[in-house]
Formats: sequence, C-alpha cells, structure tokens
Amino acid sequence: MVFVQGVAGQIFGDLALTVVFSLVASLMVALFFIPMLASRKMNIPDSKTLYPSPKQFFFRFQSFSQLKESFKNWRKVFSNKSLFSKLMLVFASIVWLPYIIFRFLVFFILNVLSKLLTALILLLGLLMAGLSWIWRKVLSPIASFFVSLFNKAYSRLSEYYPTVIEWALTHKGKVMAMALIPFLVVLFILLPNLGRELIPEVHQGEFNVELTLAIGTPVETTAQIISPIEQIILQHPSVKKVSTVAGVDLTKVTDSEAGEHTAVITVTLEDKGNPAEVEEEVIRYVRGELQNFSGINYKISRPVLFSFKTPVEVEIKGYNLSELTRISREAVAALSRIPGLTDIKSNIQRGNPEIQIVYDRDRLAYYGLNILEVANIVRNKVLGEVATEFKKEDRRIDVRVKVREQDKATLEKLRRLDVNPDSPVPIPLESVASIEIHEGPSEIRRIDQQRAALILANITGRDLASVSADVFDALQSLNMPSDFTFEITGQNKEMEVSLNSLRMALLLAIFMVYIVMASQFESFIHPFVILFTVPFALIGVAITLWLAGIALNVMVFLGLIMLAGIVVNNAIVLVDYINQLRRRGLSKEEAIKQAGQARLRPILMTTTTTVLGLLPMALGLGEGAEIRTPMAITVITGLISATVLTLIVIPTVYAIFERKEVTATEE
Repeated sequence: MVFVQGVAGQIFGDLALTVVFSLVASLMVALFFIPMLASRKMNIPDSKTLYPSPKQFFFRFQSFSQLKESFKNWRKVFSNKSLFSKLMLVFASIVWLPYIIFRFLVFFILNVLSKLLTALILLLGLLMAGLSWIWRKVLSPIASFFVSLFNKAYSRLSEYYPTVIEWALTHKGKVMAMALIPFLVVLFILLPNLGRELIPEVHQGEFNVELTLAIGTPVETTAQIISPIEQIILQHPSVKKVSTVAGVDLTKVTDSEAGEHTAVITVTLEDKGNPAEVEEEVIRYVRGELQNFSGINYKISRPVLFSFKTPVEVEIKGYNLSELTRISREAVAALSRIPGLTDIKSNIQRGNPEIQIVYDRDRLAYYGLNILEVANIVRNKVLGEVATEFKKEDRRIDVRVKVREQDKATLEKLRRLDVNPDSPVPIPLESVASIEIHEGPSEIRRIDQQRAALILANITGRDLASVSADVFDALQSLNMPSDFTFEITGQNKEMEVSLNSLRMALLLAIFMVYIVMASQFESFIHPFVILFTVPFALIGVAITLWLAGIALNVMVFLGLIMLAGIVVNNAIVLVDYINQLRRRGLSKEEAIKQAGQARLRPILMTTTTTVLGLLPMALGLGEGAEIRTPMAITVITGLISATVLTLIVIPTVYAIFERKEVTATEE
C-alpha cells in the first residue's frame, strides 16, 4: 500500500505505514524485550508489603525519611560550639543545599509516581476480578455452548477428513479439476461481470439539494423562490429538518458557478429504518417535486468523507464556442437517456445579453476609414481613454475621458456614435457596422489550455464502470467536428488509476510473500505450493461479491491484499509439518495424512477466530459501515474458501509437485 498511487494511496497509505511500523515494533519486543523479562528473577513481596494500609500508602514516602537522614550529620556539626564549625556549616549549606533540595524533589516525585502506579495496578486488578466474576456467571455458559458446538463439529469433521484426504491423494486429477474449474469460471465469467467503483457510497442521513436559478437573480428573489421548496420537502415524513443557504459568501473561495442566483438546501433525515432505503426514497420524492418548478436547475449531492470528483465528468474540448455549445447540449440530451445517470448538468448555461459590433470593411474603405482606428474610437468613447493621472500621496488614479452616460444608454444612441470626430461631416457607427444584441457565453472554461465544456452527472443504482462505458458509447454517436475531442474524467479516471495501482500492489504483495517463504523453506517448490491458496481464495470472494451485489472497489482490493498475507498462514503450518514428518522417516503420503490430521484443529481454530473477529464489521453495524463491510466480507469469504482448499487441494498439490526424497537423517 505504500507504493499505491491515486486516491487509494492518499487515503490508506498512512494505514499501511502504521501496520508496518507496529509489526516491526512488536517483532523487536518479541525478540529482545520479552526474553529479557523472562531472564529476570521476580521477587514476590509478602502480603504486608503488597497491601499497605491507607496511611502507609498515601503518606509514607521514602523521600521524607531520606531527607531526615541527610540532616543528621548537619545536627552533629551544629552542636559544635566553635565559630569555625559554624562558619563551615553556613558555607556547606550554601554549597550543598541545591543538591539536597534537588535530590529530595527527585525522590519525592519518583515515590509519588510509584504509589500512583501501584494504585493503578490495584484498580486494574479489581477490574479484572469483576470481569472474571461476570465471565463465570454470565459469559462462561454462552462460551461453553459455542465451544461444545465447535468441538462437535470438529469431532465430526475429524472422522471424515482422513477418508477425504486419502481419496484426494488417490484421485489427484479429479481434485485439481474440481478446484480449477470454479477458478476459471470466476476468472472469465464472474469477475468481468462484477461492477467497479472507486469508494462505496456512504449514507449519512442527510443530503444536499443544490439549486441554480437564472443568472442575475437577486438573492432576495432566490430566497423567496426557495421557501416553498423547503415546505414541500418538510412534508415528507422521513425528513427531520432542512436548512438553506441562499447566495454566496463573498469572503470565501467558492465554486465559480455560485452566486446570488444559487442556493443549497441541506436535508436531514429521521434516524429510522434502513438509512440507504430512506435516503433513496426521499431523494426520489424531492426530484419528483422539483420537476414542477420551471427555470430551476438542481443537483443532489451527499456529504463526502473524502474529497472526490463528481462520479461522471465529461470534458468536451474545441475552439468554436457556438459549436461547443451545440455539442454540449446534444451530449446532455444523450446522457439523459442513459439509465442510472441523474442530476446531469453542463457548465455552458444561458449567458448574459451583450452588444456585438461587426464592422463592414467595404463601407469603411468607402469612407476612407481604418478599422483599427474606428474600433479604438468606439472603445474610448464607451470605456474611456486615460488622459492623465490624479496623484494623492502614494496613490495614482486614472482619469478617463468618455462620452456621457446618457449618450450610450440605449442601443439607438450607440448606433449614432460619431466614428470620425475630426471630420466636418460626422459618420455614425451604424453606417460602417452592424450593431446587434446577442447572448454571450456564460463562461469560457479552459482545460489544458483549450476551450472546454464540462458536463457533470451523478449515478444512482448502477456501478461506475458500466455507466462510464454507456457514456462513452453515447458520446461516440454524436456528430463532432474533427477538431473536437472528449474525455471521461471524474471518479472514473481516479478509479482507473487507483485500481491499476492496487493490482500492482497485490502482485507485489504475493511476490514478497513468495520471497520470504522461499528464503525460510530454502525451496522454490514449497512456497509455490503454499501460494496456491491465494487464487483459490478468489473463488469465495468473487461468488460472494456477485451474490451480494457488491462492486469491485478500493476496499475490496485492500481485503485482497490482506488475504495475500493471511491465507498462506494455514498452508505454511501444514507444509512445514509435512516436511518435519518426512525428516523423521515417514513417506510422503503418510506424512501428508498425519500432518493433515494433526494440523486440522489449529487451522480451523485460526480461521474461526479470524472470521468471528471480522464478523461485526461484515454485518454493517454503525455509521460508515458501507466503507468497512466490503473489506470484511472479502477477507471472511476468501479465508473460508482458502481454508477448505488448503485442507484438500494443498496436500494434493504437494503430492504432485514435491518429488524430492527426504531421508530420516536429513535435518
């Protein structure tokens, strides 16, 4: 995970480093600190020392006795009547008094800390005693039931396992076929049909309704239009409250599309039922009601745990603005027909009206005018020409000279602007140019230094990969000029980067596990046999994800990377014990049978404890369960399928590939 790029590496890189350093620290403690503690002689105190009285515990500090002992010698010196002794006493007091005080403070603090630590140990002892009582009275019967259940299942399994392993060793081809066929089905049929997404969507009991009105709408009008929408949303029984922010805070950095014509309604839901189902029901209700309001564009968004882009973002790049606007509108219409796409929105909206002046070069030549000079004259009359600067202290203010406001207030007055002020016969602007009112672009956005239109959309009820494929097909069908291009970005691009990086991390994890095992076993065959558990673990994972409708995402790949280090443990225990039995003189088949019987219980116990530890996470309890559940399900199902195959397939693979004869004297 340290080498993973993209969003997955940014989010979970620290998690990987934490686990790595924790394991390294625990290894150092196990190798050095624990042996040191075991070598020490532990003197157990008697009951009087171990359980002091309250008076002794709180008030009898060793520091006071040490301080009292240090002043005994000073009393002897002080009892001497000679002047020299008293002078020496004063001098010694000045010299040694800081040391005495410092020593007293150090011992005092150490004793206080020791007493507090003793009190803490006593409290922990009382807590453990209470927990022990609860265990004996309440939890022990429950635990005994599950232990007896496990023992019954184990005893039943241990009766049939020798027969199964003996059959597997005599029918190696059938066993390998029974294992490979499901793996190939998973690899070529199930996995390609599993959806893909970046991060599972988290339902937090609230969502935002982003509303956009016509550009130029005052914030007061925006608030009046939004008010009835609030009341309609509050009528739904699952809505707890709504809060609205109309306009934009000019002191904060916001989206370029935000302004007085925009508003955001935050809808908080009641805490009842399934949060995902309640949220989807309310969102459908809000979308249906907003269809009745004309002139309002809306977008539904959810609060995010991590900063991601919109699920689907389409970038259409080209130079011609009118053509870009046409293609953008056709793309929005095409995307609206794709199932699962909602809240489709383009950044190219209706712009503000503007006056466009188009000069007639023939008319300019007829009057003997230059287009550049005429354009400068019109600009200076409308915007003004800097004639001088007004200076006040260190400030400089431009003084512009332009026509009066009433002379350019209307379109007709602009048509009559004089374009040859120095000539005796004035020529109006309308004589050399056409002046019309057109709609200007709402914005000109550039991506990679190219003019671009950006289309955003959310996804409901489908996975990101399949929707992105449909979006690509829809855009391919559009009639685009040769100099126009499109690209699907957003979470789709982040997903591709993250999942590709996680695939490489998974392969790297398997390779590193193989290297470590090869160095320990001093063999290339035994690690290869053990690693057969990793692809077989994928069988249970893929089947469960397909049945549960969970798409491949970052959390699933994290679970697979964890599996690469977990599922090999049982196979390591089994193969290592087979090698031990062979070194003791047993034949290969007999060693496999005895090792399987001897390691059956540890393997089942390891798998059971790991599965039970991950079970609460897999059940999806608590907030943010959508993030944790896919990883837990991946680890649990992969571990269960790998354990079953470890007990049957790994002995068969060992019997097939291990051809080396081991003698009893070879150690």
